[in-house]
Amino acid sequence: MKCTILGSGTWGTALGQVLLDNGNDVIIYGIDENEINDININHQNSKFFSQDVVLPENVKATTSLEKALEDVELLVVAVPTFAYRDVLSKVKPLLNKKIHIISAAKGFDPSTLKRMSEVIREIIPLNNRYEVVSLIGPGHAEEVILRMLTCITSTCIDEKEAEFIQKIFANRYFRVYVQTDEIGAEYGVAMKNAIAIASGILCGLGMGDNAKAALVTRGLVEMIRFGVLAGGKANTFIGLTGIGDLMVTCNSYHSRNFQAGLEIGKADSSEEFLRNNKKTVEGIKTAKIVYEMAKEKNVEVPIIEAVYQVLYENHKPSELMYKLMTRELKKE
Repeated sequence: MKCTILGSGTWGTALGQVLLDNGNDVIIYGIDENEINDININHQNSKFFSQDVVLPENVKATTSLEKALEDVELLVVAVPTFAYRDVLSKVKPLLNKKIHIISAAKGFDPSTLKRMSEVIREIIPLNNRYEVVSLIGPGHAEEVILRMLTCITSTCIDEKEAEFIQKIFANRYFRVYVQTDEIGAEYGVAMKNAIAIASGILCGLGMGDNAKAALVTRGLVEMIRFGVLAGGKANTFIGLTGIGDLMVTCNSYHSRNFQAGLEIGKADSSEEFLRNNKKTVEGIKTAKIVYEMAKEKNVEVPIIEAVYQVLYENHKPSELMYKLMTRELKKE
């Protein structure tokens, strides 16, 4: 199958390798000429991965969107959430047949607060696509690229399309489960990024395993509370796109969200991190979006509210940590 990956970052490159391993024809589209040359000439993506990571020799990459979309049958959108609208608007006029489209990002559209599958549906008409599938769950690109065991979900409101994508991606190291609760799954993988920032902050402040266990558990409660109100199913949050993704993101140094929180916690301030950060940290925008939506819907999300206050109101993390601990006592 002719597969195009939009985005030459870590996740796009890793998913491209999975598809190549499964016998597909893959081309990666990116806007950074140095990255593209590195992939084509050196079979590496050294901006994101170590020199030990060598990509398959048949991998191809281009900065030409027109070339990338020639004869495309399956399109993987692996750009940051803020870039979805711009990239898909450029893709739309270049499509001349019905293709499979996969969303690989975790977050919300900053301008409309829509889920990423909704953004794709809004921009790409039905005559040019099958139902949108979200390929999401606890998958760090740094491990997938090394072919380490990973389980994620193929999430779609059309179960047959979810099963089709499941079969395209699944192999001996990359296991894919079908999920049809699109709302619950997309809210889960987005909200956990904000909770992971909180987890990193706790570690940066010198807290231990007890604190992290409490944070992850209570963070999951917030995810379920908010996600169910949005239309998701509670059981979804006990699966790979809920507790699974939450655990890996809150505990791994591969996670940009955890790393961001770690830096903020060590400094007991977000000011320096926000001034110097050049990486995509989806949890920063997610914290703001969820906080504002929760306030509007009158939903209690104290951990995400605290992350918002650290990031956008310059509150000291150490003070908010003890403020959370001294809230009114209640039943679990």
